[in-house]
Amino acid sequence: MFVHASIRTSNMDRSIDFYMRFLGLKLVSRREIPQNNAEIAFLRDPEGKGATLELTWYRNQKKFIQAEYENRVFDHIAFEVKDMQQTIEAMRKAGVNITDEPFRLGATGSLIAFVEDPDGTLIELIEKPEAKK
Repeated sequence: MFVHASIRTSNMDRSIDFYMRFLGLKLVSRREIPQNNAEIAFLRDPEGKGATLELTWYRNQKKFIQAEYENRVFDHIAFEVKDMQQTIEAMRKAGVNITDEPFRLGATGSLIAFVEDPDGTLIELIEKPEAKK
């Protein structure tokens, strides 16, 4: 069973705010991990659906450099959104980097877009055709 995915952050409060404000996640827990001088936070959708996202802040990590798109090892994480236009507009207004504007997969498929979180982690946004009904 898939339990969670962890991504690193350079600023825990900023990342928690981003995932809660734009993607509707709820903070489940947050704690110190003294064994590796880190702090972790777990976020999940309020209905408890899907996997849990773990944010990890290693206090000794000084560089947060994402490789160029073609050279990334980790590709992206994906979130379903109910209203792509509203989500993208809110993100754009807040200065979020939108790497791929919304486009439809086929004539009747999902609407998708790609954005980056505050540390440059690529996020796919998905609006399923039935989401607005």
